[in-house]
Amino acid sequence: MSCVYLLGMWIYSLCLRIAALFNEKASLLCKGRAETWQKIKHFDKTGGCVWIHAASLGEFEQGRPLIEAIKAKTPDQKIVLTFYSPSGYEVRKNYNMADLVCYLPADGPANAKRFIEAINPTQVYFVKYEFWHFFLKAIKTRGIPLYGVSMIFRRSQPFFSTWGDWFREMIKMFTHIYVQDAESAQLLESIKYTDFTVAGDTRFDRVRQIADSAAEVPSVALFAKEAEQVIVAGSTWPPDEDLLVPLINNAPDGVKLVIAPHEIGKARVDALCARLTVPYARFTQLDTADLTADKVFVVDTIGILSAIYRYGTMTYVGGGFGVGIHNTLEPAIYGLPVIFGPNHKRFKEAVDLVKRGGGFSVKDKKTFDDLVSTLLADPQKLAEAGKQAGDYCHNMLGATQKIMADTRI
Repeated sequence: MSCVYLLGMWIYSLCLRIAALFNEKASLLCKGRAETWQKIKHFDKTGGCVWIHAASLGEFEQGRPLIEAIKAKTPDQKIVLTFYSPSGYEVRKNYNMADLVCYLPADGPANAKRFIEAINPTQVYFVKYEFWHFFLKAIKTRGIPLYGVSMIFRRSQPFFSTWGDWFREMIKMFTHIYVQDAESAQLLESIKYTDFTVAGDTRFDRVRQIADSAAEVPSVALFAKEAEQVIVAGSTWPPDEDLLVPLINNAPDGVKLVIAPHEIGKARVDALCARLTVPYARFTQLDTADLTADKVFVVDTIGILSAIYRYGTMTYVGGGFGVGIHNTLEPAIYGLPVIFGPNHKRFKEAVDLVKRGGGFSVKDKKTFDDLVSTLLADPQKLAEAGKQAGDYCHNMLGATQKIMADTRI
C-alpha cells in the first residue's frame, strides 16, 4: 500500500506542476514548496524546535493558541510552522511567533528525512486532519514525540473501515492524540488505539483571545447606539443576502443591520448596496453624517469582523447556502444567538449550538423571516438563546492548557 500511496503522491505532484501553468493556487504551492528547501538551509537547528503543522488557515487558528502558550512559557523555544495550503501560508507567512514558516514538502521518504533532519524537531504537533504517511513514519522512527491536536474523527473515514489497516497504522504512529469529542474517542477505541485524551477544541481558546483583545470600532458603536435590535451578518454571500436585504428593507425603524460581505471587491459591494432601499453607510466611505440615521452599515474592509459582532443582539454567519458556513464561534463567544444556512452539518460547533438552542439553521427565506420575527418579538427567547451560545463557548475553553500540561513543554 505504501508503494501505491507513493505513486499517487508522485502523480499528484506531476499534475500540480502542470496545473501551476494555469492556476494561481497551484502555482503558489509549487513555488512555495521549492522555497522551503532554501528557507531551511538558513534555519538554526541547534537545540531543536517544536514543529507545528496546519493544513490551512482554519487549522492554524486551532494551533495558534498552542504556539502562543509555548512562547509565553518558554520565549526562547524555536517554533517551526508548516502549511499545506496557500490559503494558510500566504496569509500567515510573516507570523512573528514562529521562527520559521514554510510549506510542508510533498510527502515521500526522501523529503521527510531531509526536512526532519534540517529542522531537528524535539516535539511535533499535527493539527486536526493532517495525516502524511512518510512524514509520520519518519517522526515515529526517530522517536520524536508526535501529537494530534484538536482532531475529530468520523465513522466514514478510512481509518475505521474493514479495509483500513494501512490507514490505521498512521493513527498508531502518534504518541498521543487530543480529540475534540467523545464520539472521536469511541472511534479510536474501536480500533484499539488508547493513547488519546478528550481535550476539546483549541479554537474556543482562540476566539476567547480574539474577543478579549478586540479593539472598539467607534463607527459601528455609533451606528448601533440607539437601535432596539442590531443584526450583525458576517462573511455573507449573495444567497445569504437574498434573505438579509429584503428583511432589512422592510424592517421596523428600530431594527438595524451590520453586514460584512465575504468578498469586498468594489463591484461586489456596489451590487449589494444597490439592493438596499433604506439609508446605509459604508465603512470605507464614512463622512461626518450622523450614523444613527442609517439603517444598514456595510463593512467593506477586512480585519474587524470579529470585533463588530459585539454590537449585535443577534448574528447571522454566511456560507451555509454554499459549501459550508464560516466561523460561528466568533459571534457566539459574545453570548449572541447565531443564525446560518442549511449546510452546517460538517461543523461540530454549529451542530452543538443548534442542539443547545444557541444556534439556528434556516433553509429558505420563509424560515429565516419567521425565526427573526420570533426572536425580535420575544426578548426573553432572544436572551436565552444568547446565553446558551455564550455558555457553550465558555464551557469548551481550556483545551490548550490540557495539552500544555500533558506534553510538558
